[in-house]
Amino acid sequence: MTDPIYAIGDIHGQMAELDRVLSLIETDGGPDAQIVFLGDYTDRGPDSRAVLDTLIAGRDAGRNWTFLKGNHDRMFAWFMAEPLRHDPHLMVELYWLHDRLGGATTLASYGVNASGQRREKDVQSDARAAVPASHLTFLQNLRLMHVTGDLMFVHAGIRPGVPIKEQTEEDLLWIRQEFHRSDATHPKLIVHGHTPVKVPTHYGNRINLDTGAGYGKPLTAAVFEDGKVWTLTDAGRVPLAP
Repeated sequence: MTDPIYAIGDIHGQMAELDRVLSLIETDGGPDAQIVFLGDYTDRGPDSRAVLDTLIAGRDAGRNWTFLKGNHDRMFAWFMAEPLRHDPHLMVELYWLHDRLGGATTLASYGVNASGQRREKDVQSDARAAVPASHLTFLQNLRLMHVTGDLMFVHAGIRPGVPIKEQTEEDLLWIRQEFHRSDATHPKLIVHGHTPVKVPTHYGNRINLDTGAGYGKPLTAAVFEDGKVWTLTDAGRVPLAP
């Protein structure tokens, strides 16, 4: 028998959903449950500040929680950097404050006005005054992967055919099609988020737990134990099979 390990998909500023799935996990596994958070804690949803406060409080209380970096978490951290950095993966017309990405909604949770009428540097100046240093330190120290047993937890996925130790940050945070189209057997079962799906899905070589919380859909928590996978619901565990 192995201890269960839980994973939570992309949260995207949805505090009520985070509270809900944390409650499901505690009911299933108790207050000391091991949880891996798959990244994208901020943007789109209304409560990014509260989400980060909750994660940091859990860490500081000694919870057995592992925090992975998502591409949105990196965009937030890079926007706050000096000098300000834009992610090269974004199309020219997109930037973190764009409505499609949700950075302005994140800053609004800190009381910062990031409307399109304001200069980016002015918004950044206000944000640097409003966002707690502890939040920036948290974002900067997020891990890129968590590997245990036959499981590998990452935000976006891996590049097929590349050894785990040679995976790049860019792929781990951004990869989509090359990973999704692959039916190769990976070194581990890959547990990821990043690309929303209607329901949590087991593809045999990977499991996608991003069920669109950033767009108002339910957040997903899953539990892995003795080679089996379940999602958590109010009615208990529901098997998730390929």
